[in-house]
Amino acid sequence: MDYRYIEQLLERYWQCETSIEEERILKAFFSQDEVPQKLAQYRDLFAYQAMQTEECQLGDDFDQKILAMTGQDEPVRARVVSIGERLKPLFKAAAVIAMILTLGNAIQAPNNATTPVIAEDNGIDDGPSMAKTDSVKTDSMKQATVTTTVIE
Repeated sequence: MDYRYIEQLLERYWQCETSIEEERILKAFFSQDEVPQKLAQYRDLFAYQAMQTEECQLGDDFDQKILAMTGQDEPVRARVVSIGERLKPLFKAAAVIAMILTLGNAIQAPNNATTPVIAEDNGIDDGPSMAKTDSVKTDSMKQATVTTTVIE
């Protein structure tokens, strides 16, 4: 008998390219009583896998037993969370930051207010200030700087 298909499936199995149905074919083939001598070395592997899948299946009443043990009648359903509820923490954080900034500005406002200084007029005229009469004219091409001083 020709076992090329089984050999091809084995090659694909070792390369992890088989589907679940193809693995079932391999398990069914190696669960037979008579397996060719050159493929007999793989028999234990697939027989063990077939035995494991049978042992690891849960019964139909598993969910009911677990729910009875936990005391719940039915599973908890997921609730829908609206976009407004998702953004509430963000709005709260923005409000707190706005309050902190407003209070900080209110505290600094009295410190930044400048009171006008009133100069006393004692009747003595010192003449024009030199800073007021000096002027510097600069060429727009920045080629020369001319300084003029007006003396009164």
